[in-house]
Amino acid sequence: MICVGFVLMESFSYFFHRWMLHGFLWKIHRSHHLPRKKAIFELNDIFSLTFSIIAFAMVMAPSPNISSLGIGVTIYGILYFIIHDLFTHRRFFPFNSRNRILLMFRSAHQRHHQSVEKSGLEPFGLFFFNYSKFWNRSRL
Repeated sequence: MICVGFVLMESFSYFFHRWMLHGFLWKIHRSHHLPRKKAIFELNDIFSLTFSIIAFAMVMAPSPNISSLGIGVTIYGILYFIIHDLFTHRRFFPFNSRNRILLMFRSAHQRHHQSVEKSGLEPFGLFFFNYSKFWNRSRL
């Protein structure tokens, strides 16, 4: 169930990002597409906080199945934070890596950020995208 939670979260994230964040929630999400300012937090962080609370509630649920799903969602959130916030966007305490897989994730996500317009570019997910398109870009 943990793996199911992880996969469901990436699937949900894609659809939520594609049709809601770049749809009716654009006024909030737009802060993430604008050039980074000195502020530690951006308005878009409200979504991470909300999903963290939901994941915590799932982990604490009395049902082992829901708890396991919550652990998968939590693992997704931790990896998302590391790859997306720390590595790709260099927020909080950024780090560098020459790991080709991490560089591929960064390259794919930077493609999405080539536009500050509401009609954003693919990929909208963090882990599921056409890897062959970005593998060569991740070479050092």
